[in-house]
Amino acid sequence: MIPLCAPENAKLPTALALGSFDGLHLGHKKVIKAILKEPIGVPTVVSFWPHPREVLFGESRLRLDLPNEKTFLLEPLGIEQLVLVPFNKTLASKSAETFIDEILVKTLHAKHIAVGENFRFGRNREGDISTLKKIGASLGIKISIIPILEDNHGRLSSSRVRKALNDGDLKHAQYLLKRPYTFRGTVEKGRGLGKKIGWATANLKIDGRKFLPSIGVYAAWAYIGNKNERFSAVMNMGPQPTIDPNSSSAVEVHLLDKEINLLGHELIIEPVHRIRLQKKFKNIEELSKQISLDAIFAKEILTKKN
Repeated sequence: MIPLCAPENAKLPTALALGSFDGLHLGHKKVIKAILKEPIGVPTVVSFWPHPREVLFGESRLRLDLPNEKTFLLEPLGIEQLVLVPFNKTLASKSAETFIDEILVKTLHAKHIAVGENFRFGRNREGDISTLKKIGASLGIKISIIPILEDNHGRLSSSRVRKALNDGDLKHAQYLLKRPYTFRGTVEKGRGLGKKIGWATANLKIDGRKFLPSIGVYAAWAYIGNKNERFSAVMNMGPQPTIDPNSSSAVEVHLLDKEINLLGHELIIEPVHRIRLQKKFKNIEELSKQISLDAIFAKEILTKKN
């Protein structure tokens, strides 16, 4: 796995791709490929943490890819390090010229900088690609500006991925990402309610900064700790309207035709298809019958995807 580091700990000099790269879709990959064409520095992705809008406007910005997940995605592309620039109000107050001078030049020794054509930076977003080109030319830094990538539905963006996941459209999310969407969590002890009705579930504790698909019941693949072996599963995303209407939202995973003690293990979950929305049933018996139907449907879906 490539290192995740602060700017002062980066390997130098760098050829860097600069941006949020959340979701790492095809548009992001084109920016990254630009710095790999000429080996004039350590291939590096530079991003910010937390998201600038969290600091500036107090917005909660859930990530499609958390930093530790992103390192696994970047390594196969040829990137050698992921540098996270701590974003705070002090950094936000720096001019575009100061940001380039202090962070990209003096700290990261940038020899090549690649960005998307809509990239903005510096105090009040005053810097744009014209600013970057001008400063780059004065300092002898190679600058690559990558056009926005579009398809028949418009611009490829992280927002489109989020909308697809909100709509339960895993197929479209995978089309945009060019990979299955996944998330991970540690199995923690639950109340055992699923086991009592014949459907034991693994209750996942997930990083609260991770963007998750919308509420519903899903057919999914589950990987234990790594991706060497996968298990078919049915997953409930959301509260428990029949068993406990006052419960908070949760992620519960039932492995199909497999009994494994998963407590304390990390699971990687790949939701494949949303089977249905959540529903409140009259009683536990009706709920159990519906879960049986969900399991049958999930097996059919996953068998076709195998």
